[in-house]
Amino acid sequence: WFSKPSWIQFLMVPKIKMAFLVVLACLCFFTPTHQSPPPNAAILELSYENTDFAMNLYRKLANYNDKNIFFSPLSVSTTFASLLMASGGITREEILRGLDLNQLETNQTEHIPKLFQLLQENIAQNGSLKLEQSMALFISQQFEVKKTFEDRLKTFFQADIRTVDFAESTKSITLINEYIKQKTGGKIVKMISTLDETTRLLLINSIYFQGAWKNPFNPNLTESAAFHIDNYNVVQVSMMMKEARFFVTEDVLLGARVLKLPYQDGVSMLILLPNKNVDYTSIDEEISAEKFSSWIEGLRKTKLEVHVPKFKMEQAYALQNILPDMGMTSLFSTSANLTGIGEGQDLMVSEVLHKAVIEVDETGTTAAAATTVGITPYSLPRMFIVDRPFFFFIYHEETKSLLFMGRVIDPTKN
Repeated sequence: WFSKPSWIQFLMVPKIKMAFLVVLACLCFFTPTHQSPPPNAAILELSYENTDFAMNLYRKLANYNDKNIFFSPLSVSTTFASLLMASGGITREEILRGLDLNQLETNQTEHIPKLFQLLQENIAQNGSLKLEQSMALFISQQFEVKKTFEDRLKTFFQADIRTVDFAESTKSITLINEYIKQKTGGKIVKMISTLDETTRLLLINSIYFQGAWKNPFNPNLTESAAFHIDNYNVVQVSMMMKEARFFVTEDVLLGARVLKLPYQDGVSMLILLPNKNVDYTSIDEEISAEKFSSWIEGLRKTKLEVHVPKFKMEQAYALQNILPDMGMTSLFSTSANLTGIGEGQDLMVSEVLHKAVIEVDETGTTAAAATTVGITPYSLPRMFIVDRPFFFFIYHEETKSLLFMGRVIDPTKN
């Protein structure tokens, strides 16, 4: 299960400043998929661990605010997976722990980057799925990156390597923002507005998904409806409606129902809707990769009248304030070990900015455990009305990779 964009600056304290940028944009349209070989066990394990990382990161983000949340765990984890190739000692151990990748670690430096490469190939191999990931390394003219690190970035992440003059900040900002705009289909047009001239490296990871619903909603049936933010606040939203056969299930122990809305090309959105008497915050601590797997396994098809609000969000997070709480501390201090990037260069991470954009409308989206006993897919109500805070997960079905994750408290807030 996956991740997405952020920009990370590496600071010179005496350490040299390096910037890291990860970007995430969302969904619009799809075309049909073709059969492909099933992913191997290691790739499925990577997806599972990345989902657990996503849930842990979500909880940290939720601790900071009670508003809408949207991010790409795949983008974030892909970025830090590239850093594994340059890190050592406690820094490497913390990245592995923070990404929940300890169980996949071997004595081969390239093992985990290779798994990320294979995962990306599994997702994109049929050629029709509109999910594009890209990475670029912008290097200062005065900074020499080790060729082994540069070659590995190209091999495992197909990274573009470009030289820029960070002293000319205005020109560099324009160049970087143009790159991100192009890679995200124009969804993110201004990722950065300032750039420290002491920056030596800027690593950008972007992920762009265009998804059309397999069964689009009829715009003529969309109408204004009430959305209950809480017991005291109600807003009017554009509520889409469709009657058809949908895959649904219920997590009795969690007190929530799950609806699957498939896109074309093997990607789907799961909507997790807490029951009316359940506070969504009580679910925060319970969601996990194990839960996510049980929802997918418990889905059964039934005829339903579904009501889902249209919404769009653009969210940005300063992850350098959050990742240390997940065990990644040395990266952001002078004890960071990133010697694999360049000889004699003391680097530390000073900033990690993750930005994500999503738009959901009638056409689509731009941009077995103990709990299994609580799965009862057959006794659901005939209507599924998303008129209160809910969670959503966008995932690649074959690899079970979590591409995007979000929480909608108020659909009217961008």
